[in-house]
Amino acid sequence: MKSVEEAVAAGFVHAGACALWGVSDDRVYRWRERARVVGSLVDRAPGGHPVHGILPTEIEAILAVAEQWGPVDRSHRKLAHRGSYESLVWVAPSTFRRVLAAHGLVLPQTPPRTASSKKPWPDWLVWEPNRIWIWDVTHFTRARRAVFAIVDMVSRRWIDTLVSTEETATQVVVIFERALEAEGLLDLLTPERLDLLTDDPRRPILLAVSDNGPQMTVHDTRAFMALVAIAQHHGRPHTPTDQAWIESFFGHIKGEWPHLEDIADPVVLEAELARVRIEYNSVRLHESIGYVTPDDEHYGRGEAIREARR
Repeated sequence: MKSVEEAVAAGFVHAGACALWGVSDDRVYRWRERARVVGSLVDRAPGGHPVHGILPTEIEAILAVAEQWGPVDRSHRKLAHRGSYESLVWVAPSTFRRVLAAHGLVLPQTPPRTASSKKPWPDWLVWEPNRIWIWDVTHFTRARRAVFAIVDMVSRRWIDTLVSTEETATQVVVIFERALEAEGLLDLLTPERLDLLTDDPRRPILLAVSDNGPQMTVHDTRAFMALVAIAQHHGRPHTPTDQAWIESFFGHIKGEWPHLEDIADPVVLEAELARVRIEYNSVRLHESIGYVTPDDEHYGRGEAIREARR
């Protein structure tokens, strides 16, 4: 303000001098008037008695609500609404938090979950196609259907799909029997293999990876998997990254073919999924396997294609 006044005294236009400092001339006029009336430009401390100010009785009510409901709600936002819900005090969440801070009160926090260790892969596992399958269920709400899918973790090939109204062990049996037959793995279920103990590493024909959903862990599913010599591997609860392969798969399917979620007819959905599966396996280049198709990797052509590209 002093520089503007000196510039004006030297002959400059008031608005032009203010523009050089990047401040509006109206603001400078207000500052000048404030300095004349108040005698200072320093902001005064807040205070006074506003009509909407919080009352001592309201502070007592806030502290009472925090003491009674703090272990339950554990949030100043919930507690503020709890106060009005119980007809005790009507204040904003920010006011509730400010009162708690002024009295040095800290709400109890939710205890962290116990960290779980990731289950190691079995020693007998071989990382090659048709030795590790990952499977899960997703939902298409417009068609009101659940869709089971099996994906080869090594080649990323979409093995099979099953569209159903239910998510039970029955659907698991159907899709795995179809997938085993389509991949020619039923021939591996020889009497000699099936006579081995279930914990013998020579018995499993492949490893089925999934989360801990009820259709994955139910007794009928475990019995069927043991019957066809498939070992199961479950990820940790509440840890979807343990099944990142299938979670990413469903994300790509719904993201790159968004019309699937707009289909309301289950028959049309099943037909479109069959068409998309062919395109996914034989046309779409997959980044995680070196930009070849899952069919190329599944049937052993992937490395030759990558080498020729190099």
